[in-house]
Amino acid sequence: MLLVQDVDLTPNPQALKFILNERLLNIGTRNFANKEQAENDPLAKGIFKIDGVVSVFYMDKFITVEKKPEVSWGQIQRPFVEFIKSFDKSLIPPEKELEGSSFEETELLNKINQLLDQSVRPALAGDGGGLEVLGLEGTVLKIRYQGACGSCPSSIRGTLVAIENLLKREVNPAIEVIPG
Repeated sequence: MLLVQDVDLTPNPQALKFILNERLLNIGTRNFANKEQAENDPLAKGIFKIDGVVSVFYMDKFITVEKKPEVSWGQIQRPFVEFIKSFDKSLIPPEKELEGSSFEETELLNKINQLLDQSVRPALAGDGGGLEVLGLEGTVLKIRYQGACGSCPSSIRGTLVAIENLLKREVNPAIEVIPG
């Protein structure tokens, strides 16, 4: 049975990170910016049925829920906990591996993802968020913030510059990071 073990605040005042007792995904993340995107994911679809939820992000052993500013967390937390307790996690759609393009881009993308996995994604996950690589064209990396990071003011510019500087220093000085 899935249970909420803890609730963490995030830097985004409209998002909470719910830590679970069991793993939801072994690899990757799931990010839903609205109810329509969640149509084929029973977990996210069920969370969106809670009044006031505006986005759902999950990975590993946590779910980040973002709410409307005018809705209190008290209106969301109890229905969320009840939903999680009754949810059958075998209904979560299976995970898929992503495929790369050219060999050079695949090699560069592998290096980038390895560094993001080691240095960036754990920090973002600690704040209830994530980072999705949307693509690489030459040395231009397109990313999208997920979960609590998706609408957090500090992720919009400050974190983007920090990620770009890290990748320039550790992977390739020509890398440019843009939001997607």
